[in-house]
Amino acid sequence: MSQIPPWLADALPTRTKTLQHLETLAIGTIGGLLFLVTGLPGGLITGAMLAVGSAAMLGRSMAVPAHLTQAVLVLLGISLGSLMSRQLLQHVGAYPLTIGLLALATFCTTFGSSYYLQRMHGWDRTSAFLAASPGALSQIALLAIEKGADMPAIAVVQTLRVIILTAALPLILVATGLTSSSAPALTMTVASPLGLVGLIGASVAVSLVLRMMNFPASWLFGAMIGSSVLHGAGLIDGGLPPLVRGIALIGIGTLIGSRFSRMRTSTLLRHLTAGLGSFAIAIVISAAFVTLVAWTTNVRFADVLVAYAPGAMDAMLALALTLHIDPIFVGAHHLSRFIFVTIATPGIVHLFGRPQEDVDD
Repeated sequence: MSQIPPWLADALPTRTKTLQHLETLAIGTIGGLLFLVTGLPGGLITGAMLAVGSAAMLGRSMAVPAHLTQAVLVLLGISLGSLMSRQLLQHVGAYPLTIGLLALATFCTTFGSSYYLQRMHGWDRTSAFLAASPGALSQIALLAIEKGADMPAIAVVQTLRVIILTAALPLILVATGLTSSSAPALTMTVASPLGLVGLIGASVAVSLVLRMMNFPASWLFGAMIGSSVLHGAGLIDGGLPPLVRGIALIGIGTLIGSRFSRMRTSTLLRHLTAGLGSFAIAIVISAAFVTLVAWTTNVRFADVLVAYAPGAMDAMLALALTLHIDPIFVGAHHLSRFIFVTIATPGIVHLFGRPQEDVDD
């Protein structure tokens, strides 16, 4: 029997890693299905996230393989793109105003939360700014390492914000009657087999192009663009089968929940108050801007709430797919904020963070 080439052996996951991945996916699936059958808001994504996050906090090592993560993001993007052509012109006139206010809201929440972390918990300015910046977590992590910031503390604040928003938003929206927890009826049409092949092919192709351009969230937005163009041109009618769409939602929830695996319980407890306090500040400031936009435009309050929520872009878009929220409006705003944070945060840290020489002290 021929031996496996060394390069292939290195690329293949170990037995331990494979079992870890299977356990993570199984826990996420069970959690998502429990939420779905009991009719809890957020269903698959929230159930999977809470189940995997709980297992991680109990000491289980939770992880999702990179290739599966990319596949899940592509499936989510295809599902969102299949909705866009049906809602393409809704609220377009409000975009410049609401995106401008979002930039201001992001600036205010970042400075408000960072000021709280500095004054109430004694954080240094660099760590406080990076922890308070909503979204763009990968860029935040790179900046934290470069500037010698407190990465474990930043991770706690960032992760808590994503987990709380993903779990709480569906409950708030459904409890207040702003939206329904049932799946939107317009997503139930399934494309033909040839159409599905075209959807997947176009979505992956656009994603790869965006990835080569270093476009933010390339797998998600590439698939969304490819899918929306095909639907908008009338070349394809319908989207992914409900089962595949459900797998994507469970995958996103599982991915978010697995973030707790990279966090020690002692670290979480040490920074729990800081995380909750800074989250509260961000929510109060965001709520003021949401109220302003809801009063001054014709955009639905639920759409504004999810678009302005300082949570992870993939999670908020997944919730838009699940809770009758306009995916174009939410996607445009979260992408705008992602770009704003990516561009502005390094300059803010350079101007207001601690001097570079302090890192070596």
